[in-house]
Amino acid sequence: MEPHPDDLNVSATQPDWHREAPRRFWDPAPKLLRSIRSYQKARQSGGVFGKICAKYWVLVHWFWSVATQSEIHLHMEISGGLRLPHPTGIIIHPDSVIGPNCMIFQQVTLAGAVKVGGHVDIGTGAKILGPLTIGDHAKIGANAVVTQDVPVGATVVGIPAREI
Repeated sequence: MEPHPDDLNVSATQPDWHREAPRRFWDPAPKLLRSIRSYQKARQSGGVFGKICAKYWVLVHWFWSVATQSEIHLHMEISGGLRLPHPTGIIIHPDSVIGPNCMIFQQVTLAGAVKVGGHVDIGTGAKILGPLTIGDHAKIGANAVVTQDVPVGATVVGIPAREI
């Protein structure tokens, strides 16, 4: 199944960093993502200053994790442009990889080593039980339980998830 032409306007390969920018003072999702990215940058820089900064960002990450009641690990690989419109209760396994310009709604669980392609939308309450791969421009319906690979451009719904 080919992706809808409007879906191709959002890149599956080039991150759109504006999607992660905080829009107001209390904007927990971008601030949670900023803490992860800043921690990774501080760890990568190394040295005494890098270690001190990393510890600071661990505390910031802890605060935003508690505020959002989400579990997104500091060491996981997240490409740019991730949107978390309602970041409450999102649980992502540390071995998961998230591609550019994805959108993940509240109460989503990525269990196991899930490789999410670029520009993937994951609906509210979806459970993705890896290891598996989700192709670029795919859509996962609300409350779907995904137990198999999802092809590029596919839309899957239901329990267990099936392509529509």
